[in-house]
Amino acid sequence: MTTLTGFEQDRDGVFIRKSPVDVLDYSVDWTDWMPAQNSISTSTFTVSTIAGDSAPLTIDSQTNNSTKSTVFLSGGSEDSVYTVTCTITTTNSLTVARQFRILVEPRSV
Repeated sequence: MTTLTGFEQDRDGVFIRKSPVDVLDYSVDWTDWMPAQNSISTSTFTVSTIAGDSAPLTIDSQTNNSTKSTVFLSGGSEDSVYTVTCTITTTNSLTVARQFRILVEPRSV
């Protein structure tokens, strides 16, 4: 099981709320899943596209260490839901992917 802090869950899986103006980092901690003697070799994030989206959710940067993948996301059209996929390959050539959703909505104080 991977660890996702700050996420909510519904019947479709995990998601997090984001304002269109937020530029935030999102992390997937693979520690609990990672087999012994393994670590992250590569980590890649992708974001689903929405046809005709004038302000899509954008990957600003992405990094990883031996157990955690992190992505910085910006933008996104209000009232849209995007699927973010994190795919890792381990030092022992295992490949695994996990998804979460970003719900873009107006946020107030």
